[in-house]
Amino acid sequence: MIWSKLRGDDVLRVIAGEFRGRSIETVSNHLTRPTSDKVKESLFNIIGPYFNDGTVLDLFAGSGGLGIEALSRGMGQAIFIDQQKRAIQMIKKNLSSLEISDRAEVYQNDAFRALKVLGKRKLKFELIFIDPPYKKDVYQRILKEISREQLTYPNTMIICEHDSEQSLPESITVFDKKRTEKYGGTTGITLYQRKDNYNE
Repeated sequence: MIWSKLRGDDVLRVIAGEFRGRSIETVSNHLTRPTSDKVKESLFNIIGPYFNDGTVLDLFAGSGGLGIEALSRGMGQAIFIDQQKRAIQMIKKNLSSLEISDRAEVYQNDAFRALKVLGKRKLKFELIFIDPPYKKDVYQRILKEISREQLTYPNTMIICEHDSEQSLPESITVFDKKRTEKYGGTTGITLYQRKDNYNE
């Protein structure tokens, strides 16, 4: 991963869109792994690169870099979920510095409990990022919970960031793997979408 070697917290940047070039502070500890600028740029070239409104869910959000990038590129609203207090504080700081706190909800919560709450609210998302610590192999459980809580539209994109050596299943419940990319020998990105014949 590409890290800026600064004292305290590290800094990445918004790649494109409304806040292009603006800095995002990241949490500097072993529990949070920010997506590098290089991976982020390539990822959004695949899934976007620009959006016309919609809501993004950033699970295991860390400092909120992926969700903020999506907002910069045209998503209307974002929900950020992370279990770490320091991460939540940093997400709120980054949103405030960009003056977009009114376009976001930020919650300190376990990912599975958060998905149940979002399901009870009957929310749906056009874009979902899943970026847990690489040692937490929770991708299948998370996608099953997303399906159970009916949080997606037919065209929703679900992006899983994982260790490049890990291969995620071709299909998980109602979701089919659409694409996998590897970056720099450390990072893998796998994109899922709902099966065409799935009906709620």
